[in-house]
Amino acid sequence: MPNPLRIGIVAGETSGDILGAGLIRSLRAKYPDLVVEGIGGELMHAEGCISHYPMERLSVMGLVEVLGRLFELLNARKKLIQYFLDNPPDVFIGVDAPDFTLSMEGRLKAAGIPTVHYVSPSVWAWKRKRIFKIKQTTDLVLALFPFEPACYKETAQRIEFVGHPLADQIAQDESLRAPRARFGLDDSQSVVALLPGSRGSEVKYLAEPFLQTARWLAEKKPDLVFLLPAANQQRYNELELLINEQYADLNLQLVLQQSRQAMAAADAILIASGTATLEATILKKPMVVAYKMASLTYAIYSRMIKSRFVSLPNLLADEALVPEILQDDVTSNILGEAVLKALSDRVYIDYVQQRFEEVCAQLHQDADEKAACAIVKLLEDKGVL
Repeated sequence: MPNPLRIGIVAGETSGDILGAGLIRSLRAKYPDLVVEGIGGELMHAEGCISHYPMERLSVMGLVEVLGRLFELLNARKKLIQYFLDNPPDVFIGVDAPDFTLSMEGRLKAAGIPTVHYVSPSVWAWKRKRIFKIKQTTDLVLALFPFEPACYKETAQRIEFVGHPLADQIAQDESLRAPRARFGLDDSQSVVALLPGSRGSEVKYLAEPFLQTARWLAEKKPDLVFLLPAANQQRYNELELLINEQYADLNLQLVLQQSRQAMAAADAILIASGTATLEATILKKPMVVAYKMASLTYAIYSRMIKSRFVSLPNLLADEALVPEILQDDVTSNILGEAVLKALSDRVYIDYVQQRFEEVCAQLHQDADEKAACAIVKLLEDKGVL
């Protein structure tokens, strides 16, 4: 009997865990004896991925924040590269986390192992010259957004637009049919979801401003209800302590995970810039996007970013559909005024939802299957299959 197909894979955060799990599931449907190992989260583990390192340790954002964990990250990557060189997989897949995975792809590709990068780095926004490194390190890029393949024409990169799995998943998610009932809410109540992010660094910088904004809003609209989903148990414990000590007066439900359900139940969302904004877009929810990080990190990043927008809804629509409130502007009054508009301006709300509908239609591509087929085709072309 032929040997089972072996996949090496590394995902660096929650969004990558979602992508990796769907990809593994689609590949396993084609190759039932599939062997998968590397780094993954709970969802990838549930699909049979053997993880050699805790994914949570990779989930760190920002230049300053990474410095505190640099030795650990470099050591983990070195050990994993050596493991795959000693036990070569049929293909290695880096799921996002380009600062961690592209170097791995380069080392493994040089050793003759086919490499795939799932999620194009944001070369349209910054580090434009990274396309040359990607060409050297990566045999195939799987792009989530329709505007991305054009960014790689200069290097003739093999790239496939696969759409976004979230568009497919949300369309089929039965838990979204009556989301308010899940939280004991009725349709007469005005609900705001607060999503300060899944990373520890995001919660550090955004949880208090978001809760201060909730208090500001409650003073203007005392009937408001707030939902605050925590990405995992560690985030839940941190947020619970903060709320009990300083924000127990709010009409707020802190819930474990269930971020998608909380967004579906909300009339408007205050949200950290990131993948969750894409979920909110697919759910067609008015939102206010905010982000804050260490001052030095922001000073460096703000000079590097070339894109007009930082949030996915605006990038996909190619217009300023939702407010983007960054760094020193992340204050309760600025955030609060923007959320009030997202709650009450009917003309604005209708237009945003119409444009989100158009964006969603582009992303609904059966991404897990398209990504799996693109990888299979690569391996056929390389004579692996």
